Amino acid sequence: MHGFVATCAPITRGRSLIESSEWDSWRQCIITTIRSTAIREGDLVNWPVYVHPPDGAVLSQPLLMQFCHGAPGFVICLAEMPTSDLDDLLIGAGEAIWRAGPLTKGANLCHGTTGNGYAFLKLYQRTEDVRWLERARAFAMHAIGQMEAHARHHGHLRYSLWTGDLGVAIYLSDCIDAAGRFPTSDEFFCRIGPAAA
Repeated sequence: MHGFVATCAPITRGRSLIESSEWDSWRQCIITTIRSTAIREGDLVNWPVYVHPPDGAVLSQPLLMQFCHGAPGFVICLAEMPTSDLDDLLIGAGEAIWRAGPLTKGANLCHGTTGNGYAFLKLYQRTEDVRWLERARAFAMHAIGQMEAHARHHGHLRYSLWTGDLGVAIYLSDCIDAAGRFPTSDEFFCRIGPAAA
């Protein structure tokens, strides 16, 4: 999320604003990069934090599985690709997220259960396969329990969007509406011309 894949989302959404030949070059670059960096284990897919780690970087094993590092962010950022070239990887990433289960880091968007759950909402929008909506709602129920446990333990809720309960509330609302409007990245982009179709 802090690198290449986060750049893909605004380029994809804004493709109607650039020449078609330029979009074709970007589309091929995105597909090639995403395919060549994917790590597959059977039908499961994830991505590393670095392709080429900077000096002194410690690579975590196993691979991270959260919005800011790993498959959830890739699904969320690539869900609006207008072609099906990456669908097998996105589905494999969704399966990996499901099998990994809710995160123990909490209910938050950045590195918690609801951030991962948004990948299911995106896959539901993309595929219209109801299992993704059911999985998103299962994660929502788990996130409620995590949020309540945190409030009991600390005596108060967490009030931030990215690491607190505000993000959880937005996710719960989107689960009710069966919508995948990821806070900030989706709501800050306007829909212009053919890209909205």
